[in-house]
Amino acid sequence: MDGSQLGLKRDIRVIGVVGAAHGGSHFFHLVLPPLFPWLREAFDVSYTELALVMTVFFAVSALAQAAAGFVVDRIGAAKVLTFGLASLGVGAVLIAMAPGYWALPPAAILLGLGNSVFHPADYAILNHHITPNRMARAFSVHTVGGTLGWALAPLVMASSAALVSWRFALVLAAVIALILTLLVLFSRRQLETPKQQRTTNAADRRQERGALVALFLSGPILLCFAYFALQASGFLAVQSFMPLALHELFGTPMIIATGTITAFMLGSAMGTLIGGVIADASGRFQLMIAVGLALSAGCLLLVGYVPMQPALLFGVLAIAGSLQGTTTPARDMLVRSATPPGSTGKVFGFVYSGLDLGATVMPLVMGWLLDHGHAQAFFPLIAAVTLLTILTATSIPNRRAAAPAAAE
Repeated sequence: MDGSQLGLKRDIRVIGVVGAAHGGSHFFHLVLPPLFPWLREAFDVSYTELALVMTVFFAVSALAQAAAGFVVDRIGAAKVLTFGLASLGVGAVLIAMAPGYWALPPAAILLGLGNSVFHPADYAILNHHITPNRMARAFSVHTVGGTLGWALAPLVMASSAALVSWRFALVLAAVIALILTLLVLFSRRQLETPKQQRTTNAADRRQERGALVALFLSGPILLCFAYFALQASGFLAVQSFMPLALHELFGTPMIIATGTITAFMLGSAMGTLIGGVIADASGRFQLMIAVGLALSAGCLLLVGYVPMQPALLFGVLAIAGSLQGTTTPARDMLVRSATPPGSTGKVFGFVYSGLDLGATVMPLVMGWLLDHGHAQAFFPLIAAVTLLTILTATSIPNRRAAAPAAAE
């Protein structure tokens, strides 16, 4: 077997393991919401109190993600990824054993800590191990893994709770986390990344801290952070509240309105795979982002103002999801092009915390609009956020214009 075949085999294994782990991360994003009806009855609490548990989850993840990037660069990504998966499993077990509502927020803190490691660890592994001319495709498979995690969680959790119990559903989620933890452990030699040596000289440490502050406050990195926060705001609003908006506006039955999310997510997964091929071939990351997001927003505006039969509605939203999906590999490559060598974990940890920030803030805005009868404002607001996302993305320098970046 020649070197190119060995390299391809190595890339496939690394991409597969990292993509599976990322699927586990996104699976746990939606482990609790499908169980809310059962948890509400078991603990005699409101949906608002249960939603607070998710707020704790995402807030802790956002705060810890940048720190996780430093740990990845310091001790290596494989160890950190193993910790994250194990933490998700333990958190699920704690909730399965919870005697009352008071036990849920502490378990959510552990889940948030576990979730915080995935983006810095995953991208450090991919950047270090994957052949540069396959990088965008590796990013696309990574994203599809997460999308499939989102798609599977509601089905697995709700059906398990309905057939057995909500506690059994959480134990099943913990088993999934355990299997993924073992997968990473058995692959740790193929996944490990270089460890940075700790500076012992006080003056050197001060200089290192100053350089890190300058890096995080630099224009390109702050733009990346803003881009992630804005994109997550729009995406999670669609994922969480579009069915309710369609129901309020057009009387769309909830079973059909909820199915629109499946259409959108399946389209997103397909578009992400296509986007990886295009991004590797063209390097025109900003153009891909601008065109994909603008056309996707146009489709969503059409859905918000034109009543549609279910088949057409599903088709338009599948197209909207695929257009948005094509931009994801370009987004990750754009961040990579703005990242100095040796700082992958730190930078991806920092900018991806913008995703959790968007996940924390936007649902409150959308919930207020729907509670006060302003469902019509949902789709224009998504379009406005998308426009800001495009303006932010096109302002990020693309340093890959001349040649592909070398793997770290």
